[in-house]
Amino acid sequence: MDSKVTLDMFTKLEQKWLYRCDGKKISILSIDGGGTDGIVSGAALIHLESQIQSKTGDSHSRIADFFDIVAGTGIGALYAAMLTADDGTGQPLYTAKDAVKFVTENRSEMLKSKFAGAFRRRGRFSGKSMDKMLKMALKREDGRLLTLKDTCKPLLVPCFDLNTSAPFVFSRAAALDSPSFDFELWKVCRATAATPSMFPPFKLKSIDGKTSCLAVDGGLVMNNPTAAAVTHVLHNKRDFPSADGIQDLLVLSLGNGLLSGLPRTIVRPNGECSTASVVDIVLDGVSETIDQMLGNAFCWNRTAYVRIQANGSWKSRTTTAIDDVLKERGVESLPFGGKRLLTETNGERIEGFVRRLVGGGRSSLPPSPREAVSPAVNGR
Repeated sequence: MDSKVTLDMFTKLEQKWLYRCDGKKISILSIDGGGTDGIVSGAALIHLESQIQSKTGDSHSRIADFFDIVAGTGIGALYAAMLTADDGTGQPLYTAKDAVKFVTENRSEMLKSKFAGAFRRRGRFSGKSMDKMLKMALKREDGRLLTLKDTCKPLLVPCFDLNTSAPFVFSRAAALDSPSFDFELWKVCRATAATPSMFPPFKLKSIDGKTSCLAVDGGLVMNNPTAAAVTHVLHNKRDFPSADGIQDLLVLSLGNGLLSGLPRTIVRPNGECSTASVVDIVLDGVSETIDQMLGNAFCWNRTAYVRIQANGSWKSRTTTAIDDVLKERGVESLPFGGKRLLTETNGERIEGFVRRLVGGGRSSLPPSPREAVSPAVNGR
């Protein structure tokens, strides 16, 4: 018998056996912040949606069809918003390819220098230019700007609020409860991407004007929002009544490359670390600590939590690096610390995750609600 046919047959049997034993899982997609191009997560998202279409035999299948909640920080939040934004028919505005294409083609406009000529300053970008591109990305064909309520699936995006000196998490659950927690999607993405070295703090208000936030980069506190997404699911019984513990979850976490691993002088000649390097190390540390914690929590079933991250040998920041990201061998956190290099590539790990994801069927959650719903239990 042909080896490919044999593999396909056993794969289907494995899917049926797993889900007969485990039952339907709540599926979580989390996308890191870090960087401004999102090449690593972009490559993973394109491959993820392609594999979903291949495994279902449906070229119209989308990521939002199979994930119950999507979380993102920084560039990851923009991808998360674009992939869940409702086009008015219950379908997402963008395919993964189109979302990555938009970010790639408009990156220079989003990061347009604020100053020119002799007054040009390093690292400062035009907020107006970024605002324009985000509005363009997150509106319907009729020109209507979308809000948190206008998403196909629950969305979670963190920032840090200078008004309260505490993290602030934007969520569809909170937006459905009250217009005081409903914000325009472009402003949500702008808030979580307000990196202090690049943009000034971003002030935004809810739809009814009753809640305000003076936001800076969500990556400073939740560069990897996976833990926030897991906690949200386990405490939101309105949207996720069947989630009693992590045994009920299926989690895919997408990194965006290690910032501190980029070619750069980390230690100056005088022996001190540069400020920029310290910030990168902090952001990487936040992400990797969350990965370590979740790796420990899911050590009983390593197929239920998959982390895709560039392992350090990948250095390029060009679109030609997409294949390189997928061909890299995967890295997995070990219980009690440390990591190990896997035999599977990042692409193969995504393919394995999709087999299990598709085996459980499409997401059981309804698309964006069209009418008022009952209050969530600890929804925000």
